[in-house]
Amino acid sequence: MVTKDKRIVIAYIGGGSVNYGWKIFSELAAEEICAEVRLYDVDKQLALANETIGNKLREHPDCKSDIIYLASETPEDALANADIVIMSFTQGSIEEMVTEMHLPETYGIYQAVGEQTGPSGLIRALKTLPVYIKYTELIKKICPEAWVINMSNPMSACMLMMYEVFPEIKLFGSTNELFPALELLANICEKEFEIQPIRRRDIKYNLIGIGGFSWFNEVTYDGKNIMPLFREYAEKYYGSGYEIKPNEYKVNPFASANKIKFDLFLRYGCIPAVPDRLAADFCPAWYTSSPKTISSWKFSQTTVNYLKKLKLDKIGRVKNLMNGGELLRVGGSSTECAMQIRALIGQGNLITNVCMRNSGQVENLPIGSIVHTNALISRNSVRPVAAGRLTDELYGLTIRHVMNQKTIVRSVTEKDLDIAFNAFLNDPLMSVDLNDATELYKEMLSAVRAHLIYYC
Repeated sequence: MVTKDKRIVIAYIGGGSVNYGWKIFSELAAEEICAEVRLYDVDKQLALANETIGNKLREHPDCKSDIIYLASETPEDALANADIVIMSFTQGSIEEMVTEMHLPETYGIYQAVGEQTGPSGLIRALKTLPVYIKYTELIKKICPEAWVINMSNPMSACMLMMYEVFPEIKLFGSTNELFPALELLANICEKEFEIQPIRRRDIKYNLIGIGGFSWFNEVTYDGKNIMPLFREYAEKYYGSGYEIKPNEYKVNPFASANKIKFDLFLRYGCIPAVPDRLAADFCPAWYTSSPKTISSWKFSQTTVNYLKKLKLDKIGRVKNLMNGGELLRVGGSSTECAMQIRALIGQGNLITNVCMRNSGQVENLPIGSIVHTNALISRNSVRPVAAGRLTDELYGLTIRHVMNQKTIVRSVTEKDLDIAFNAFLNDPLMSVDLNDATELYKEMLSAVRAHLIYYC
């Protein structure tokens, strides 16, 4: 039983991360949490480095937590007696992502992100889900009562796979994909109400959809309905876009001018709750048919070269962080994982967005599918908040992805790559004929064949 009255054990699968790992360490340090965090990673050296970096946070004058970081030799060691398990890793190398992201471009298929959908998202799923089977079987055997927080993509497929292996698992998905939309809404409210600062947590909303493709159909600030205000901005800035930092999207693929948000809102009456680049990947090739089209909508692709640079920059800091030349900051708001853990161990209630199995919170999506809504997190409890129904138009866009996710999981369960090809064909971004789709699928599988032994 998770409780605030003991040192809890947190197993971090992917604990060598130099991106989300450090963010979570910083945020945990700002909470009054007593814990042992066990870091397991296939790259043991990175896990050892993070052990040192995490423990250095205890020296920070602003540190509020009492957390010991330990690198684990095996996943079994990390999971022993775990109260909470964080799943956050990417299967395969950045070099493989060159093929996953850019090979489809030779067939005229462009993706903005390629983590959860599109040809790249499907190949990522085929590589990742067999590994999820292994870890879920270990969780079922070693720490079946642990809460599992998934932060890996493809989010929905990974979670469906875990439920397939262990139906009783205590699981939810944690994502920061809502943050840019909430920050945009906060910025609009600051300008209109002449109040500063307005934080993203001050924006209240009803959330409905699936991971990577969710929507706000109700938004308030200080009790005021701001949907009409957003419509004014959408109509005013539809052509030019609206940027908090002008032209940032040209150098930062995580930024945009919000033109896709405005277009989809004016089309469907709901505000996309995700960044433009994610919404673009889940739609037909309306926004991604060519580099020129992408540029016209004022967002950028997440290129492999950008991800390589990001990782190299982080790795370049490792030695300085290990020897104390630099300390990670305490606090931050890049994720909500620390606040979710605090609520789970009984330090207050939290209403936040999570991905969970649908038990009726989205009325017109299939029971058992993975949906993205608000939930109430309290001591040893995560209860979804009823979100209502997707509009018919948004249901039509969404159900295709829900069914594809189910098909992908079935292909992994049955070890049948022909079944996965059906989902590959059915993706909205697949704008090529059957012969080209078949050749593309074969080429992409060949590029990651080292990960496909499971299917043999």
